[in-house]
Amino acid sequence: MKIHTRAGLLLGCGLAVTGAALAPVVVAADAPAASRDAYVESTLYFGTERPGGGTPVTEAQFQRFLDTQVTPRFPDGLTVDTVRGQYRDRFGAIEKERSYQVIVLYPAGGAPAADAKLESIRRRYEKTFQQESVGRVDEAVRASF
Repeated sequence: MKIHTRAGLLLGCGLAVTGAALAPVVVAADAPAASRDAYVESTLYFGTERPGGGTPVTEAQFQRFLDTQVTPRFPDGLTVDTVRGQYRDRFGAIEKERSYQVIVLYPAGGAPAADAKLESIRRRYEKTFQQESVGRVDEAVRASF
């Protein structure tokens, strides 16, 4: 019985603290949301290590690739981050490398055309820099600009 009493007391305290913390959020949630449109957010992951220990893709080489291959296909804007990642290569080895994450947003209605552009970018990078793959993640989002 003491266990239930203590558990009830802890739960009650937790709810009191949580309720106080959530009160402003609930009020904010009642405010009207800004109008947002349906978009797709596509993230591409570009590795920089080359198979067989070749020279990694340099920052200048990647920037040139962005300028000539990505920006012309998505001139309305994109985001680039330098990140660290790892993956298992085709031989089973865990490869750790500096990578670039490129994020593009485009209207959901334009997804078929954007898909073709993204796949072209992926193939071009794989061929140019001898990569096994370029990762891709797509998410449906709501956005306004």
